[in-house]
Amino acid sequence: MRLFTAFLLILIIMGASLSSYYVYVITTDPDDRSPLAENVYVGVTFGANTTQEGKLLVDKVKSYTNLFVIDSWPIATNETALTELSDYVVKSGLYLMVYFAVVSHVIHPWHVSWLEMAKERWGEKFAGVYLLDEPGGKQLDLKSWNGEIPLNATSYSEAATQFAAGISSTYSMQDLKRLGIPAFTADYGLYWFDYLAGYDAVFAEFGWNHSRPLHLGLVRGAANVQKKQWGIIITWEYLHPPYIESGPELFRDMVTAYNAGAQYVIVFNYPQINQYGILTEEHFSAIQKFWAYIHSPLRIIRNLPRCRVAFVLPKDYGWGMRTPEDTIWGMWRPDALSPKIWQKTQALLGTYGLSLDIIYDDPDFDIRDGYAKLYFWNDVG
Repeated sequence: MRLFTAFLLILIIMGASLSSYYVYVITTDPDDRSPLAENVYVGVTFGANTTQEGKLLVDKVKSYTNLFVIDSWPIATNETALTELSDYVVKSGLYLMVYFAVVSHVIHPWHVSWLEMAKERWGEKFAGVYLLDEPGGKQLDLKSWNGEIPLNATSYSEAATQFAAGISSTYSMQDLKRLGIPAFTADYGLYWFDYLAGYDAVFAEFGWNHSRPLHLGLVRGAANVQKKQWGIIITWEYLHPPYIESGPELFRDMVTAYNAGAQYVIVFNYPQINQYGILTEEHFSAIQKFWAYIHSPLRIIRNLPRCRVAFVLPKDYGWGMRTPEDTIWGMWRPDALSPKIWQKTQALLGTYGLSLDIIYDDPDFDIRDGYAKLYFWNDVG
């Protein structure tokens, strides 16, 4: 045992000399399901309709995850079922997050009192509420963050103000802020403005053949500048079964997110096409392999340098950036600046890869903090 300890210490010293990006530490409890020192939460979502199905999934993943997301509106609108499944999640040693399309005051008036109870009953194990879904993406594709009433804006600044104010002024967001409960959402665009709307963490979606480095740069840049948390949710790659990517691809995406600094790495698991959802044994094996990767005997704790490179976009420039033809705020076609920004973004991603953040020129934030070099939108030739 002493020889093994000495060997580990040698490796620690070697690791420190080989890299300034990581610190190597020893974990003596490989089954520990608490967040790592840098607060990494690994989990899956549950989208079926019954507590029994939820418990089955909890039992399947509880030894190699630490977060369970109840992403089921039928469960979230049934007080007894929601409490029963939530209790089971926490008693299984997992952190709990619950999806609410809205925190209802009329149809389900028990929502607010349930949240108060959850905060008291489960304490830190109650991670918070996944509120709404894809508000930025809906704005880009449907001209409305809630899929209902379009913004009434005549400029990018008006659109940004209305988007943020519309979400932050909802009873649901105000309830969470009043109760001190973190608000989360998943999205595929306009992450910067999701944070301005009041979200504590945003999960950028890996899926749909979207550029991983681009969306990592957008969500991480927004979180870094606004001092928020961020993560990745790996979602559909296809509109038909099997919906999700293969096990090896899933593992690769989880490692990419982790190495880029994600604090949440979540796998979206819907619809229910087998007893566990869309996840098969190859996907569970990939998640288990990832869990082992971040809990290895010489556990790597990320110590990424603060000095990164950032590309600075114009203030309130709500361009989706998924393609050169993507909309601006869902209301305008790309303008004269869009192709120049697209070309510069692709060039910078080619140079810096996962080290590039994409942020906005906003005087409310110190955008120079933590960056060794900034490229500004008006430097685009």
